[in-house]
Amino acid sequence: MRVLAIFCAAFAAGVALSQYLLPSHWALILCGVFAAAALIMGLCGCASKRGDWAKRAFLCALGLAFAFGYNTLYAHFIKAPNDALLGTQDTVEVELLGYAEETSHGAKVTVKILNRGLPGRAIYYGDAELMDLEPGAHVTAEALFNSATDPTGKGLHLRNFTAKGVYILLYQRGDPTYETANAGALKYLPQRIARTLGETIERSYGEREGAFLRALLLGDKKYLDEEDASNLSEVGLSHVMAVSGLHCCFLASLIGSLMGDRWKKLRCAVTIPLIFLYAFVTGLTPSILRACIMISMGMIAPLLGRDNDPPTSISFALLLILLKNPFAIASISLQLSFSAVSGIIWLTPKLTKRAHGKHKLVRAAMLSFSTTLGAMVFSTPLACYYFGTLSIVSLLSNLLCLWLVSVVFALGLLSVLIAAAVPQLGAVCAFVPTLGIRAVLAIAGLLEELPFHAIYFNTAFSVAWLAYVYAIFIACALAKRGKYRYAVAVGLSVVSLFAAAKVNALHYEQGGLNVVALDVGQGESVLLISEGHAALVDCGSKNSYIDAGAIAADYLRSAGATLDSVVLTHYHEDHANGLAALFARVDVETIYLADIDAGEGDRDEVEALAERYGVNIHYVTEVTDVENGASTMTIYPPLGDKGANELGLTILCSLGDFDTLITGDMDAKTETKLVETYDLPDIEVLLVGHHGSKYSTGTTLLESVTPEVGVISVGDNSYGHPTEEALLRLTDAGMTVYRTDMQGNILITVN
Repeated sequence: MRVLAIFCAAFAAGVALSQYLLPSHWALILCGVFAAAALIMGLCGCASKRGDWAKRAFLCALGLAFAFGYNTLYAHFIKAPNDALLGTQDTVEVELLGYAEETSHGAKVTVKILNRGLPGRAIYYGDAELMDLEPGAHVTAEALFNSATDPTGKGLHLRNFTAKGVYILLYQRGDPTYETANAGALKYLPQRIARTLGETIERSYGEREGAFLRALLLGDKKYLDEEDASNLSEVGLSHVMAVSGLHCCFLASLIGSLMGDRWKKLRCAVTIPLIFLYAFVTGLTPSILRACIMISMGMIAPLLGRDNDPPTSISFALLLILLKNPFAIASISLQLSFSAVSGIIWLTPKLTKRAHGKHKLVRAAMLSFSTTLGAMVFSTPLACYYFGTLSIVSLLSNLLCLWLVSVVFALGLLSVLIAAAVPQLGAVCAFVPTLGIRAVLAIAGLLEELPFHAIYFNTAFSVAWLAYVYAIFIACALAKRGKYRYAVAVGLSVVSLFAAAKVNALHYEQGGLNVVALDVGQGESVLLISEGHAALVDCGSKNSYIDAGAIAADYLRSAGATLDSVVLTHYHEDHANGLAALFARVDVETIYLADIDAGEGDRDEVEALAERYGVNIHYVTEVTDVENGASTMTIYPPLGDKGANELGLTILCSLGDFDTLITGDMDAKTETKLVETYDLPDIEVLLVGHHGSKYSTGTTLLESVTPEVGVISVGDNSYGHPTEEALLRLTDAGMTVYRTDMQGNILITVN
């Protein structure tokens, strides 16, 4: 019986319950209940006298009691002291734990707060000067202490920071002072190694290939070309860009190949420290820490005369990670990594048995196929929930590319190490890895062109399809009879996929007009779909964790619509920063822009993207009518006096007597000029101006066009959008109000 595995699994389940479902007082109560149950079972000898089931019950009770108690104590002694400072402003001294990253308003960096006895880490948002500092440097400044779980103050509970051990967000106020302090200390060697490797890659490789190799070796994806990143994600290869257990296995295999099969103890002594160093260099994410622990246990077990037991190894790895930080259970990286490896442990050996005695190439192909399928079994529902996409061609893409990625990893790492030592050899050593990188990217690009290469979970049809597929395969597993039952299940899955896609697309193909306000957080992106044709008004989000372009592309693919045109009301990032991802995935014929330069937004970048992807640019200087399926878009030129918001475009989309008006971010003064200049009809739907700002959607506009429905595109923000004043004006006008931050995607269909 796997004693350690059962205890660790129970502990993880208890931590998950504490983090996601149970209030702290319930966790304490359940800690006492399960501790008492374990004690009673232990005193009565149930665990030793009544067989395996009694032992399992005892271990589960013990693990749950430990989890509930440990999680409560950790929150009290680690998180609570940080929470006590939230909302205050004071002078603080921090030490940089890594290199800073550029932001739209300066830079941010992970820090340790000094001289306050605070456990855990913080994110410090400061000036651009942070970019010049080394890890270990000290910054002293006046700073605002904000919550890492509810940064907007709206009662949200975000876990992405606490899952990384970050409990406070520090916002710089005033002028800081900088000190070298511990810069250059040995403990920051991994960060300096990562910086050196990245710079060496940049010198030795071309821009596109170097960005891929940085992502592959270091997990640094910010340099990756948008189109390449999109293609890799669409075909199920994005996991090679996130440093994880796969990369640790590549490294361990490389070391094994260089050292040979002899001297197993020496190989173990070399491999384990190197993979842990690699883990620190790449950021010590839960997925790579899990791999380091499992590889170490797998190498040490034979040397101690013990069999390596993967279920025990993965359970023990999870225990160690959660002991370090129980909040890590909410990490998407951890959840996907452990679910994928659990599937590999459970399913892959069953499938690879079928290749026993076959040709070597057949066995290799079967191993790749079964490993990919095993990784998908438990991780697919999580990936669909978090990312909304399932790559249908992932089995094929991994079969074609994983072996090549492993070669690129090994040769790329060796080339970078050589180039770091002898810079003159950089270009020569990069030649072969470059060819491999280009091959991987070419395969990803070809597979992305295939119809039905992915399914997107933004409709009920796709969710129902996934549930149906799991149901029929579970039925096959339970039946244990029927030689061809799995082949039939595969056939039914394929047929039902085509049926679900077609039924969903039919809604958008059969005439009428569909106005879709996409949920892109604090931004705007509105699809106008008619008879299979579509126009997109704006495509951006202020929230860095939301990709407005990907959301629009996913919806278009699900709807089966052709994107004929894009209209930008203005160039601000919350209306335009998703264009790169959109153009990388969707062909667009024309983009309609305001021919203005208000000194705000990045017009040059928009124009460069249009030129790169062959999108025609039409500058709107007069009223322009654009056919969009059965509907018509009327685009009005800028009317304001100054400022990007006031010099934006206005869009009226009409089908028969139905009209939708989109005013971008213009204020009430410019709205008045709009209704005085043009003879606007009574409208049915109004995209509320400037995300519900109190300065937009004025009474004059509402009285002139008398909208029946108001749609507010809004998300997490510090501006107070939508404001109470704007909401009152809408309700006083008798409008029904919908909000993307409450209802998600808002679809209005006109038949």
